[in-house]
Amino acid sequence: MSHLNTPPVRTPHEVLTCYYQAMLDKSPDDLADLYTIDAVHEFPFTSPGFPSCLEGREAVRAGYRGAWGASPVQVKEVRRVAAYETADPEVIVAEHVVVGTLPTKATTFTVPGLLILHVHNGLITRVRDYMDSLGVASARA
Repeated sequence: MSHLNTPPVRTPHEVLTCYYQAMLDKSPDDLADLYTIDAVHEFPFTSPGFPSCLEGREAVRAGYRGAWGASPVQVKEVRRVAAYETADPEVIVAEHVVVGTLPTKATTFTVPGLLILHVHNGLITRVRDYMDSLGVASARA
């Protein structure tokens, strides 16, 4: 069997690009498919009613299906502020700003965030997701 048919493994930067696209599309399946089966997604800054951790690819899928499915927020843009390589080639730190709207409001809102992605063999093994949960809550209010 030739290895020419094997797709190349995504780099952490490429995984980050796919992650942001899943956010834009509000696609829990596309997002979850970026994770290993036993990946961990942590939310160090959480808000009431939101878990501090999702353990496993299917928990990520279910968690985001519930969160994005219940949210009327429409993500219009994910602005990359910066992406930083680290001493570990499997870790990337990314700053971003999510620009969104609510169908019930005529205003646009922005929510800053920071991701620390651990990527092994092209799949996410761990995420630390520092989103501005107060900004999300105030945008919904």
